[in-house]
Amino acid sequence: MDDIEVPKYFICPISLQIMKDPVTTITGITYDRESIEQWLLKGKNTSCPVTQQPLSRHFDLTPNHTLRRLIQAWCTENASLGVDRIPTPKPSIDKFHFLKLVKELQHPDSKMKALRELELFAANNERNRKYMVEAGVPKAMLSFIVKCFKEDCVNGLEEALSVLFYIRIPAAEAKLFPKENHQIINSLLWILGCEFKTQLLVQTHVVLVLKTIIEAASSILLERLEPQFFEMIVGVLKQGTCWVTQQGMNSALHVLLNACPWGRNRLMMVESGAVSSLIELELGSPEKKTTELILGILFHLCSCADGRAEFLSHKGGLAVVTKRITRVSPAADDRAVLILSLISKFSATNLVVHEMLDVGTVTKLCKLLQVDCATYLKEKAMEILRSHSDQWQKFPCIKKISLTRYIQ
Repeated sequence: MDDIEVPKYFICPISLQIMKDPVTTITGITYDRESIEQWLLKGKNTSCPVTQQPLSRHFDLTPNHTLRRLIQAWCTENASLGVDRIPTPKPSIDKFHFLKLVKELQHPDSKMKALRELELFAANNERNRKYMVEAGVPKAMLSFIVKCFKEDCVNGLEEALSVLFYIRIPAAEAKLFPKENHQIINSLLWILGCEFKTQLLVQTHVVLVLKTIIEAASSILLERLEPQFFEMIVGVLKQGTCWVTQQGMNSALHVLLNACPWGRNRLMMVESGAVSSLIELELGSPEKKTTELILGILFHLCSCADGRAEFLSHKGGLAVVTKRITRVSPAADDRAVLILSLISKFSATNLVVHEMLDVGTVTKLCKLLQVDCATYLKEKAMEILRSHSDQWQKFPCIKKISLTRYIQ
């Protein structure tokens, strides 16, 4: 194949591969359909890659049948030389086909077939997903999930959640049904308590949808979340990656973080065992993004007395937060130092001050003053060191001259 000279006009200008489904844009340039659609859907630039003239995102693409037949004929002639034959592409699916499938969801006899078709189309390509959003598939899937909840029926839930996973509910779309959000959240929590053959995928898809709904939810809804909500999300954290994928875990953390600004929510998180679960999760040395989310939530929870008490009751709390400073990212440093600041200011009993020395908090804060980091973090570190320097200097492991040098 490498020794064969391929006609230049068979090559897509974007992928530089032989075109399988050549289409011509309004600028007169021919591309492989998949390549130009990806260019228009995912790229910020909607101009023609060759001419730089503007193109529409609505796929004004004309199939170039003549060129496709020439390519197919050439591939057949050169098959003995290792050239793969190119099949005739299937007709493109349009928005109206998905509108038809949405209607079929209303009929018991055709709903499962429609769901499976939607799942296959959603997994296939970006063009299908775009048309599905335009046809209202995200809302139809959410309505289907709510209906299953009301009827206590799990048939079709795996497919519906899979569709939502592939097409991802656009933020603008999620904001269009605020009245239904409460029912949607209750339905998703119900699914978390159900059992499925594909448990890992289902639970992951559920928390991904929950993340989207919570991010688009109004402050009125967020301040009215119930204890069961936090118990279920914390339950996901406790189960760890045995129950959800890493992506699902991060989505569950995002859900908690988005609910943190309300004091009532923070108290319910603490009562549901969130603090201990977050520390245990962090002790497993997760990826950077997960650590940043965990420390972000712990910072919010440590802003209340109950949260700090739970944090300090865990033997690994202070140690793991201290260890993360200067080892993960500037964002993690910010949250970790602010957590220590809250503990130092409001919960620094003699035992806590002693523990901060034992787990290396004092040493790490002194180190922070020597490295390149934000000025306000150094000021926070200095503030913590000054607050308890008299007590720390009483311990033989601390050199008085050394600590004094950092805090003056």
